[in-house]
Amino acid sequence: MDVKNLSVQFNTPHGLLKAVNDVSFELKEGETLGILGESGSGKSVTVNAIMGLLEIPPAEITGNIYFDSINLIKASPKKMQTLRGKRISLIHQDPVASLNPLLTIGYQICEMLKVHQPGLSQSDAKKKAIELMEKVKIPSAKERIKSYPFELSGGMCQRILIALAISLEPDILIADEPTTALDVTVQSQIMDLLYELKKYSNMSMILITHDIALVAENTTETLVMYAGKIFEKGPTEKIISTPNHPYTQGLIDSIPSNQEKGNKLFAIEGSPPVLTNMPKGCTFHSRCKISKEICVDKMPLLKQNNPSRLSACHFS
Repeated sequence: MDVKNLSVQFNTPHGLLKAVNDVSFELKEGETLGILGESGSGKSVTVNAIMGLLEIPPAEITGNIYFDSINLIKASPKKMQTLRGKRISLIHQDPVASLNPLLTIGYQICEMLKVHQPGLSQSDAKKKAIELMEKVKIPSAKERIKSYPFELSGGMCQRILIALAISLEPDILIADEPTTALDVTVQSQIMDLLYELKKYSNMSMILITHDIALVAENTTETLVMYAGKIFEKGPTEKIISTPNHPYTQGLIDSIPSNQEKGNKLFAIEGSPPVLTNMPKGCTFHSRCKISKEICVDKMPLLKQNNPSRLSACHFS
């Protein structure tokens, strides 16, 4: 997948809201790409634009998204329906809200299979659904297939979403904060499961999160987003070990450390800008500890620091 100059804005009663601003990146076969940033950075809007899930209007999308020689921005709704789920799949960040509470788990998985495989019989779809539930380690899958989402825990609902997402063995799996609101043990189990599935099928994956530890452990390349723009891009290991942007450094410093038990946790002061009223210059300057006059007046370009690193900072 090749995303080029993607921008998304929404017409709202409060003005034009620029959610994603000139975002570009590539996703190679078998690669895991991390998209990191605080809430409101534009991470989810970016992947929803890729999936064709934004309503137009109020959304206005510009740029290009190439997948297998298809420009997803210009693809018809019918074409996107054939790609969504089958070639590119999305795990939503709220497992309970993403499942229909009025339909059983089995019905929802079987429906996905039968829509994309019209000749599939009900019995074969049910058999495949049970196999998928067992693959994502749902205990007693034959009995659980009759359950409703509200009868399952958050972790099990998340596993059902993963089963739906991998049911057609997609080329690209997008995981939008797949461990949100899950306890640490379940988080680890979910990520181990995604790693196993990725390794088995050699699919590419985009992992969206605000958790640096998840990015460090599970991705090869990382984008750091803030206020709709990419602030830093490069190999995950290098970004974590030697960040080139003060925002990335701030995110890393906010991780609790065993060496500093009992001390106050670091936090980046202030809040992200209001997207309907973006400041002139660098959108991070009011929260940045090394901000100078040039930061207030001029937005830095995303520039190459070395062959594998890009950073949008005047002092990177």
